[in-house]
Amino acid sequence: MAVDPLKTIRNEVGLRLAEIRQRGARLSPLDLYARMDAIRQLAAAHGLAALEGLARNTAQRALLPGHRVTMLSCFEHVDEALDSHSENDRTTILAALAVRLH
Repeated sequence: MAVDPLKTIRNEVGLRLAEIRQRGARLSPLDLYARMDAIRQLAAAHGLAALEGLARNTAQRALLPGHRVTMLSCFEHVDEALDSHSENDRTTILAALAVRLH
């Protein structure tokens, strides 16, 4: 049986996102920013460039008007970012997000 070396990171990101979703409207934009920045730092520490870029973008969008809807769109790309195997995937994921949001 193959062992997924990123299983711990996937679980941690999943737990953090579940907490954000659960607390939803009760979180202020600054709280959302801080939580997404923590995910960004986790991704950076483990060399997950696509997840780091997505989390950075999501954290920035948390501070903008309409952030509740935007956050949900960003969350839909987390699995893709976790499965990323190249630096180019980050650009592709962020482009797909930009198209979806505009």
